[in-house]
Amino acid sequence: MNNEILNTCYLALQGEGASIKTIASYSHLVPTILSLILGIFVFFKAKFNLFSKVFLVFIVTFSLWLIGDVIAWTSNNYHLVYTTWSFLDYTEIMFYVLGLYFVMVFVKKSDISKLIKVGLFILTIPVFYLTITQQSVTGFFQPWCEASNNELLGQYKLIVEGIILLIILFYTIVPFIKKHSLKEKKTNLIMLGSMFLFLSVFGVTEYIASITGVYEYNLYSLFLLPVFLIAIIYSVFELDIFNVKILSTYYLVFGLMILMGGQLFFVNSTADQLLTGLTILITIGLSFILFKNLKRESDQRLYIQKLNVKLEALLAQRESLTHLVTHKVKGSFTRSKYIFAEMLEGTFGKISKDLKDMAEKGLRSDNEGIDTVDLVLNAANLQTGTVKYEMKPIDFKEIVLRFVEEKKGPAELKGLKFETDIKSGDYNMSGDAFWLKEVVHNLIDNSVKYTKEGSIKVGLEKKENKILFYVKDTGVGINAEDKKNLFKEGGRGKNSVSINVDSTGYGLFTVKLIVDAHKGKIWAESEGDNKGTTFFVELNAI
Repeated sequence: MNNEILNTCYLALQGEGASIKTIASYSHLVPTILSLILGIFVFFKAKFNLFSKVFLVFIVTFSLWLIGDVIAWTSNNYHLVYTTWSFLDYTEIMFYVLGLYFVMVFVKKSDISKLIKVGLFILTIPVFYLTITQQSVTGFFQPWCEASNNELLGQYKLIVEGIILLIILFYTIVPFIKKHSLKEKKTNLIMLGSMFLFLSVFGVTEYIASITGVYEYNLYSLFLLPVFLIAIIYSVFELDIFNVKILSTYYLVFGLMILMGGQLFFVNSTADQLLTGLTILITIGLSFILFKNLKRESDQRLYIQKLNVKLEALLAQRESLTHLVTHKVKGSFTRSKYIFAEMLEGTFGKISKDLKDMAEKGLRSDNEGIDTVDLVLNAANLQTGTVKYEMKPIDFKEIVLRFVEEKKGPAELKGLKFETDIKSGDYNMSGDAFWLKEVVHNLIDNSVKYTKEGSIKVGLEKKENKILFYVKDTGVGINAEDKKNLFKEGGRGKNSVSINVDSTGYGLFTVKLIVDAHKGKIWAESEGDNKGTTFFVELNAI
């Protein structure tokens, strides 16, 4: 009986204190449950990667602070309040430090150095020392059931938290200074910006509360916590920073039920409690239906992922087989090429005219075979991204003029009229000269190869900031059916095969890959079979 009279914590929670107890319970416990579910959920679904581990430790530490703070607000045992209060500053410093660690890992996409880890740990040592030596609080005001904080500790905590907030702010605005992608800016602004906002408001209101003694300021600042949680949830599920987007509905439904359950703190009448309980039961029933449909979607996605894995394995096998076969074939062509070349050079003595003609024909055939193998290998390497382009300032006009001069002779030997329409002007662009030569060579060479009679016209002009290169011929043309597969792998048209039986269908496919890599466009226009074709390539000028 005597203890009850002395227990002013119990008296402080009567009357107006009872409403504060309700607000404190709701503002602390609901976010604690939501945060812990989110942290554990991400930890397991992200398969224990570093980012999810740091995230979980940060959430757990912050949740411990919330639990400790709600005890300080709602407990009617001042011994428990005093004990809990003494650890709050240390727990707070820990979740600020872990928050910075989380931000650094988020930005760097990898773990931080051991030196930085040691530095972060050192920041917590003074607070830890004052806490375990029972110096974190200097007294207890029993009538109001409140402890007095260590002023030195408060100043140190203010400085450390201020430095941490400045670092987080720096990481938040860096993508805007360095002109990162829109996605990076959006992710940083939402994820890091919301953390900076919450920790700033939290730190400022706590500082005001400590110097004024009105700790309700700090209590109401926690109502900003849902904004931070919403940002975290959005980042986890919508931006998919942990790659767990498919399971977002589970968490959101459970979170909704927890929030609805929290309403029971505020309802007093039996009717309101029954209605809230009934609403929760209906939500649970609907959730089972939703989860069933979600499981079906999840199973389909897993099935597709397995198919993708198999497809990737098959593509890897195909790539390996392509390289093996082409290298073997190229080796055979190269060996026979040298035999024919040595025959022509007289290494084996003087040969007859017929044998010399056969050797020349064999050498040409081997060179064509090597070119074909190189074409297939290039296509495979370009498709898989093995090729690294060296983008440098170049004059595209010089490339065109070189091949115009080179291909003019073979075209005229076939009896074709070879014309050019190259407009004067500046054709500077950023590109890989080696691969752009392949584009020009392939298109002009194809026109010469697939035009039996008539003319070939090579044009180059500049329109605003675009370079337009084209090759027009009076050759075999392209019908509507062949046009569909023209730039696809192995896309040989019936007319091209009838003229060139050795056509692989990789030439235009390779050209398309190169043009795409230069952020350009390529297309063909033809009125049909035997009505000629015009190939266009559009590139970005500097």
